Amino acid sequence: MQIGLIGLPFCGKTTLFQTMTGVMLDPDQLHKRDARHGMVKVPDDRVERLAEIFKPHRVTHATIDFVDVIGLEKGDHSSTQFTTSFMNAVKNTDALIHVVRMFQDPVLPHPEGSIDPYRDVMIVETEFLLSDMGIVERRIDKVKKDIPKTGSVELKRELPVLERCLNHLEAEQSLRTLDLTREEAKMIRGYQLLTLKPMLVLLNLPETEVASAEKTVEDVRNRVAERGISVDAVFGKIEMEMAQLDEEEAEAFMSDYGIKESALKRIIRAAYDLLGLQSFLTAGEEECRAWTIRKGATAVEAAGEIHTDFYQKFIRAEVVTFEDLVKYGSYAACKEHGVWRLEGKEYVVRDGDVLIIRHG
Repeated sequence: MQIGLIGLPFCGKTTLFQTMTGVMLDPDQLHKRDARHGMVKVPDDRVERLAEIFKPHRVTHATIDFVDVIGLEKGDHSSTQFTTSFMNAVKNTDALIHVVRMFQDPVLPHPEGSIDPYRDVMIVETEFLLSDMGIVERRIDKVKKDIPKTGSVELKRELPVLERCLNHLEAEQSLRTLDLTREEAKMIRGYQLLTLKPMLVLLNLPETEVASAEKTVEDVRNRVAERGISVDAVFGKIEMEMAQLDEEEAEAFMSDYGIKESALKRIIRAAYDLLGLQSFLTAGEEECRAWTIRKGATAVEAAGEIHTDFYQKFIRAEVVTFEDLVKYGSYAACKEHGVWRLEGKEYVVRDGDVLIIRHG
């Protein structure tokens, strides 16, 4: 899973990227125009708890690839420019986090001249809308030309979906808010439409606004709700200082400021919610591991995440909940207490299920 961090200049995006990923950039790297990648483990205490039971050779967490997307620049007339490199990098992400500046700094003034989160959100949204409109219009023109030549049933099904998308975009509405069936969404997935990507606006607040953060988030959330955008807050300076402390010191530091949870944990949880994801687990003497799948995925789809052969030669899944496995301490004990069960390929996997896949 790849999540892009975007934002206007001087919003604190790159500092946040370094804090979350632990990728420290030297001055030369900061001036390069390439996207920067950092892999982060998804915090999941359940994996560590299973490791205490099974004492495996390996403990493997799910991961997220965070991308610091470069390319938003100030233009000749003090307007924000969306470079080709920026747009290309954004298209390759599964979801986007738009870091929005909410702090004052006389040394590095806001590029638009003032603090206005809704304006900053709409600068990006408007550009994404225009990009999507261009893509959809060109595709509609091509499909209309190809249908008489080929008589393709697939193209005939695609055309009305594209036309609905274009009407929605022309009404200045993002495609996140368009009601598409799973099949319709699949038809247009390959076009990498930007307003279709899940979006989290992350307000980068100063440390002086910890107490009022919830109200600030709610105010912005109400303004962007109709655009299908989620909103949360982060305290960039505090997070940067915490990243330099050990776990015990960081917890005390958060307590002093009244912060209940680190930004990384909240952002990852928000990302899972945005993308409709959950985790299932596998556990044994060889490895304890968390795997990421979409909510609603079946047992055979979960098997395919582990290995292609498991999908193709799936026989059944042995299933027990994480809570029951921890409670009884072994698969054998779970069988004795009747909480271990066999499920077929259509079983819908739940968050925290521990699976053993049987295959041919």
